[in-house]
Amino acid sequence: MKIKKGDTIKIISGKDRGKTAKVLRTYPKANLIVAEGINLKRKHVRPRSQGKKGEIVQIPAPFSASAAMLVCSNCAKPARIGVRFDDGVKVRICKKCQVSIV
Repeated sequence: MKIKKGDTIKIISGKDRGKTAKVLRTYPKANLIVAEGINLKRKHVRPRSQGKKGEIVQIPAPFSASAAMLVCSNCAKPARIGVRFDDGVKVRICKKCQVSIV
């Protein structure tokens, strides 16, 4: 999986198509990612202390990494990602502008 925590992504399919978000967490073995404000699910929360009410909160749920594209930091467009070795270090590169992605 070429998407990492902290990357900016654009959703290319699903109910949130077209939105841009920051990746909060990745699950590489399952090929899933969690991004803020994307794929929100409602969760009922019990009251923690006496006198308070329970509430319904929205939390981001994991979704497939194939539904998102990484946004290049240089050209600011969603692009496919390649890998290059510079001085023995693996570096991700943008396929559009051929610049390494930080």
